[in-house]
Amino acid sequence: MAARRALKAVLVDLNGTLHIEDAAVPGAQEALKRLRATSVIIRFVTNTTKESKQDLLERLKKLEFDVSEDEIFTSLTAARNLVEQKQVRPMLLVDSRALPDFTGIQTSDPNAVVIGLAPEHFHYQILNQAFRLLLDGAPLIAIHKARYYKRKDGLALGPGPFVTALEYATDTKAIVVGKPEKTFFLEALRDTGCAPEEAVMIGDDCRDDVGGAQNTGMLGILVKTGTLNCEMTKYLELSIMKDQRTRGKWEIPSSR
Repeated sequence: MAARRALKAVLVDLNGTLHIEDAAVPGAQEALKRLRATSVIIRFVTNTTKESKQDLLERLKKLEFDVSEDEIFTSLTAARNLVEQKQVRPMLLVDSRALPDFTGIQTSDPNAVVIGLAPEHFHYQILNQAFRLLLDGAPLIAIHKARYYKRKDGLALGPGPFVTALEYATDTKAIVVGKPEKTFFLEALRDTGCAPEEAVMIGDDCRDDVGGAQNTGMLGILVKTGTLNCEMTKYLELSIMKDQRTRGKWEIPSSR
């Protein structure tokens, strides 16, 4: 029998797991309090591109979640880091509420395209501008490629279909920085001092949360509060089988 491993860090998804837009998932605040009562390190990881980290933090606090800004790692942060690393001037296809996370980034005369969830930008004229930049050799940076996400009125298209359309039209491949990319999870864990094998990911998306975590070496735990639907059943069954070998090998340290 394999030796038990102490769980040191927990990554928690936000929209669809703790809240859905401006409503908390029933029981989520109490679940987070119980997790806080242990000695594990908690990080909140999200692919949201609809608002800045500061706006997201204010939303969570209004919903009475005990969260601090330095515990949140977003795909917007990962995208900004890559833009700075590549020293490019991006055309930002992101929601206007997310723009504060790119303050100081030069965007005039763009030579790159950064795309997130931006419904107001997803129309022919704007997408055609991005298309022409890509044809001229600009890199395509996708904040994430989620197929859809959960809103209060049901599932809605994510940025993935629009990223894929640009890839297809320009015969190029996007650089993806958010979940389920391995680099995203590793970056989220970086300041915790924990290895992937010492962490779990809790989320509502089979592919982006559970699948991404597993591919990084973490355990993935699925909640049924967000994007899960019957079409995901086959993927979910494969995910459970993949993590079957880890059952019974974890112990959560108490705070005492």
